[in-house]
Amino acid sequence: MRKPLIAANWKMYKTPAESIAFIDDFLPLVASQQKTEIVLCPAMVCLGATIAATKGTEVRIGAQTMDWHDNGAYTGETSPIMLNAIGATHVLIGHSERRQYFNETDETVNLKLKSALAHKLVPIVCVGEHKAERESGHTNDVLQQQIAVGLKGIDPASAAPLVIAYEPVWAIGTGLTATPQIAEDAHKFIRAQIAEVLSPAIAAGTRILYGGSVKPDNAPSLCCLENIDGALVGGASLDPTSFAQIVANSSI
Repeated sequence: MRKPLIAANWKMYKTPAESIAFIDDFLPLVASQQKTEIVLCPAMVCLGATIAATKGTEVRIGAQTMDWHDNGAYTGETSPIMLNAIGATHVLIGHSERRQYFNETDETVNLKLKSALAHKLVPIVCVGEHKAERESGHTNDVLQQQIAVGLKGIDPASAAPLVIAYEPVWAIGTGLTATPQIAEDAHKFIRAQIAEVLSPAIAAGTRILYGGSVKPDNAPSLCCLENIDGALVGGASLDPTSFAQIVANSSI
């Protein structure tokens, strides 16, 4: 059985003090939650503070990106060794904003994924199409390309931690949300692509999250579907009450 996962992507919001305040309010709201894995992905400068604030709890902390090199002259980057050293457990890879604004490609996603798996980090690999690609009927072509290249050369024996997040770019921060049927169809297609690239067994066990204007009121209709195993939440994760409600509603 695939355990549901709800991940918060705080993007470039919250100082360390604001992150701790969030956690102080959030933890009591999810204290009895056992069905769902919860991951918070704050800005890099907040990783240490959030890891310390969640110590001894079931809430895990992930980075929003990382470099694939172990070390080197890469000013401004953070390596998987560094993330391991401070206690981070997860990492987002290939978020649409990283692709759009920072020139990340399917090839760099592949390098980061290989590095994350090698260093025992749980990778949350983001895929998804733009509005024009959906409207022109190329959604499956985009997803097939992103999965084929992103997972190229991954050893199925090491792929069990892999998480995929389907985030239709046209639904991120726009208030638009894919209908449950659109989301389910995309997730089913992604699972089939994982089966082709890795194996049917890996595909059956891989958690695939939906990301795109997820809110407390639409979480139940999305997370109850056969191929949707949770959510990657942006704006609605910045408020502890809202995010706790998404966590609760995802297991209804």
